[in-house]
Amino acid sequence: MKTKSKAYWLFLAPALIGLLLVVIVPMLLGLFYSFTDWNGLFFTKSVGFSNYVAAFRDSGFLNAFWFTVKYAIVVIISVNVIGLGLAMLVTQRMKGANALRTIFFMPNLIGGLILGFIWQFIFVRVFAAIGTALHISALTGWLSNPQTGFWGLVILTIWQMSGYIMLIYIAYLEGIPQEILEAAEIDGTTPWQRFRYITFPMVAPAFTVSLFLTLSNSFKIYDQNLSLTNGGPYLSTQMLSMNIVRTAFTNNKLAYGEAKAIIFFLVVAAISLLQVYFSRKREAHLS
Repeated sequence: MKTKSKAYWLFLAPALIGLLLVVIVPMLLGLFYSFTDWNGLFFTKSVGFSNYVAAFRDSGFLNAFWFTVKYAIVVIISVNVIGLGLAMLVTQRMKGANALRTIFFMPNLIGGLILGFIWQFIFVRVFAAIGTALHISALTGWLSNPQTGFWGLVILTIWQMSGYIMLIYIAYLEGIPQEILEAAEIDGTTPWQRFRYITFPMVAPAFTVSLFLTLSNSFKIYDQNLSLTNGGPYLSTQMLSMNIVRTAFTNNKLAYGEAKAIIFFLVVAAISLLQVYFSRKREAHLS
């Protein structure tokens, strides 16, 4: 740090100032306000840990937490498996591979709110029309059921994120020396053996990055949840971010909402750090 030039700190200063003003200072203020009865304008007294105790007794918050956990598990596994599969597909010597990369990545360029409304139309209108025409009752009322509403959110996220995660895997797959794979093929190995013992260990760093991105995104999702289901029916598909926003701004309980947000931050930070730690250990083992 001491050997860095003044020019280095001069160019880094805008980013550090932005991080300080936009992230660190608001987070510290939020932590302080979570121990008070703050209403958005002023506070009159300190309430200790009562907001945190109330959060852990709040059935709506706990239901949103477990719903988010289940959603995150399914999305993390699905997006990474599909993203790796797409990456392996478009890195083959085939015509139209570059066009496929563009097609698979394009959903990631669509904003979350717009994406939610697009899929809402598909689930509500298109699925219902197909279900009516084919007499399949399971396709009607897709977003009015907690189970199908859950899978609607999962499908939307997979469609949006798989192409982005695909690019990360492509970068590592294209870095594998082809001579190694060709030598293994000459030695009579099967495609599965080449993937298991050569490709998979060499793309292990990509799993660390991709798991971190999908994990953090899955827990923080809000705009897709808002536009697709709005937490319905009866808040059964409400995720943590939506619960916190509604507590703070709809119910005007900002200090209580801050306490929930701090709990949310600690949980996501702990899970993310553990994931990176164990992924790094796994990388070292595979290498």
